[in-house]
Amino acid sequence: MAKINVQNQEITVLSQNSLDYISLTDMANSKHSKSRAADIIKNWIRTRYTIEFLGTWEIIHNPDFKVVEFDHFKMQAGLPNFVMSISDWIDRTHAKGIIVKKGRYGGTYAFKDIAFEFGTAISVSFKLYLISEFQRLKEGEQNQLGWSAKRELSKINYHIHTNAIKSHLIPGKITSSQASAIYAEEADVLNVAMFGMTAQQWRDSNPTLKGNIRDYATINELICLSNMENINSVLISDGIPQCERIVKLNQIAIKQLQVLEGSGRKSLLTVQGV
Repeated sequence: MAKINVQNQEITVLSQNSLDYISLTDMANSKHSKSRAADIIKNWIRTRYTIEFLGTWEIIHNPDFKVVEFDHFKMQAGLPNFVMSISDWIDRTHAKGIIVKKGRYGGTYAFKDIAFEFGTAISVSFKLYLISEFQRLKEGEQNQLGWSAKRELSKINYHIHTNAIKSHLIPGKITSSQASAIYAEEADVLNVAMFGMTAQQWRDSNPTLKGNIRDYATINELICLSNMENINSVLISDGIPQCERIVKLNQIAIKQLQVLEGSGRKSLLTVQGV
C-alpha cells in the first residue's frame, strides 16, 4: 500500500500478486464528491470503447478471461438500456485487470494500464500527472531495493571470512580488543584491494560523509567484495601471507569488475605501494 499525490488528490496504490493496482475510486473523487465516484466509474465502463479496451487488455494478460462473455458485453455496450457494474464485469468475464476491495481501503482498483486509461475520463492533465507520479513512486521503490540489496550483499560471506580469521590468524588467549584489531586489519585488506585505501584513509578523505567506505560502494563493487571475502578466507586457511593475499585479491577485484562493468577500471583499482 502506497500513496501518490496527483493535483492535490491522494491516490492509493495497492500491490497484489506482484502487480500494482491504482484506486479508480480515489481518482474519481478528484472530479466529483465521494458520493459520485461510483457513478463516474459505472458511466465510464458502459461505453463501447472502454469495454473493448478492457477486453483486449484481458485477452493479452489473462488466460482465464471469458471471451464469449466479453463479446456479449461488447455487442450491448453503448445501447440506452445497457447497464453494467464493475462487479458484473469481473464476475461474468473472470477479469483480473480491475478488482473491488472492501474494508478500510475499499474501492475499485485497476491495473496501472487501465488506471491510466481511466485518467482520461478525469482530464488529460490529470492522466499525465498520474503517470508522472506513479513513475516517481516506482523509481523510489527501486532505489530503496537497490540500497537493501547492497547491504545484504555485503553480509553474504561475512561469517565465512571472520571464521577463517578466528581459526587461523587469532592466537589463543588474547583480549577482545586485540581480536578486533585483527578483524579490522583483514577488513582493510579487502578495502585496499578493492578501493586502494583503508577504512580510516577513506574517513580522513571524506570527513563530511556518514557511514563507511562500503556504504558508498556500487552494487558491482559489493558483489566483488562478497566474492573476495570468500576467496580471502580460503587463502587464509591455506596459510598465504597477507602481503601476497592483498596483491592476489587486487588482481581478482580488477578482473571481476572488468567483467561486470567493462574495461577501463584498472588504473582506479591498482593497490598503491604494492
